[in-house]
Amino acid sequence: MLLQAKRDTKAARKLMRKLLKRQGMVPDEWVTDKNPSYGAALRSLKLTRAVHTRRKRANNRAESSHVPVRRRERNLQGFKSPRSAQRFLSLHAATYNLFTVPCHLVSARTHRLFRAEAFEAWRTAAGVAA
Repeated sequence: MLLQAKRDTKAARKLMRKLLKRQGMVPDEWVTDKNPSYGAALRSLKLTRAVHTRRKRANNRAESSHVPVRRRERNLQGFKSPRSAQRFLSLHAATYNLFTVPCHLVSARTHRLFRAEAFEAWRTAAGVAA
């Protein structure tokens, strides 16, 4: 996730370059909201062969995955700067998957084992004695 102060073409181009670098390939389809900056950024990056979808509710799947982060972000609105918020979000994304086990997919015994391993990893990383 990337926090940005503005949603202009320059910010959209920066986001798309970052996504392209991380992905390593040009996607067949870009799904964005109806902000015209994204179309301008795609044209400026000469990514015209990729389909640009701006239909209503087309990006719901991506937006839904960010709901827990957005909820946490709302609770912690005391960020002093966008940089500190970005730092928190990048760390949160790395540790969230470690501690969130999809309990509906595993048995209770396996779930307890995963939780114990996660807390042991956390204690090791934090330098806390058991």
